[in-house]
Amino acid sequence: MHVRCPEQLPEETYRQVLEQLAELSPVVRALPPSAALVELKGALRYHGVSARRLGEVLRIRTISRLGVDVRVGIGPSITVAATASGQVGAPGGVLCIEPAEVARRFAPLPVEALHGIGPRQAEVLHDYGIHSVGLLAAAPPTTVQRLLGGRAGRLAVDRARGVDPRPVVPRDLPASAALRHAFPQHALDGADVRAALLDLVVRLGRLLRRRGQAARALTLVLRFAGDGSWEKTRRLPQPSAHDEDLRTLAYQLMDAAGLQRGRLTALVLKGEDLIDADRVAEQISLDQAREARLVAEEAMDRVRDRFGPGAIGPAATFRRVG
Repeated sequence: MHVRCPEQLPEETYRQVLEQLAELSPVVRALPPSAALVELKGALRYHGVSARRLGEVLRIRTISRLGVDVRVGIGPSITVAATASGQVGAPGGVLCIEPAEVARRFAPLPVEALHGIGPRQAEVLHDYGIHSVGLLAAAPPTTVQRLLGGRAGRLAVDRARGVDPRPVVPRDLPASAALRHAFPQHALDGADVRAALLDLVVRLGRLLRRRGQAARALTLVLRFAGDGSWEKTRRLPQPSAHDEDLRTLAYQLMDAAGLQRGRLTALVLKGEDLIDADRVAEQISLDQAREARLVAEEAMDRVRDRFGPGAIGPAATFRRVG
């Protein structure tokens, strides 16, 4: 599966799209700034549905959860899937090409539509009279090699015929994770701002735990009216993905900003210098209250996994009822 996101997608949103892909398959390769590859062989067996159905599920999730409409191409190889995603148009957003359909689907496409063919290569092929992928597939490989060069010519002919033995090699998750909260109107430091910061802490902690990662440091970015900003990074006493540890440091960062009458437009909270959670030494603690909070944290994660991220959240403020 080859996934294309809209151009100029913010980096933090792109990372969230990668998280949605990781929920479908463990083999995901990020192709920054706005594309990704997914190996579906194991995912099809695990989910018990068709490849097209997985593509549709992905689009529903990215639209409903992130407001991002992606284009999805699915095929028997990287070239076929990437070419298919480039041909997707409304409606649907998903194009699935079966192995037996590759030649028929590819033949009428212009050569520049074939994944891996650049503008200069397409221009050379046009000059020789090769305007479609079907003509490129039918051309003698030695002829195309003379036009484009040895290796490039062989690859062009193979890909025009749907031949691409490259596997999807997973790329490690980004070394940082960022979440953003934008205020509908300018806000001063107070209950609403602290509630927004607490919500970011909870979301970041859950994201790290789902990834199996822990942060060594936190960065808080404050955006002000007039395009001003403030940014500060501090390290955690030990790597952690627990809400309590992240919350303590996040509040310290906010206090360090020394806000008085600064009008905030957005907050950005980043987990920096991420490592695998398995590499974090868990210190034996006799603090029963902390242990109870960690147990409650696990329970809340299960609730969110089952009913959605908004099913349960932090109680930042209390109001008298009645």
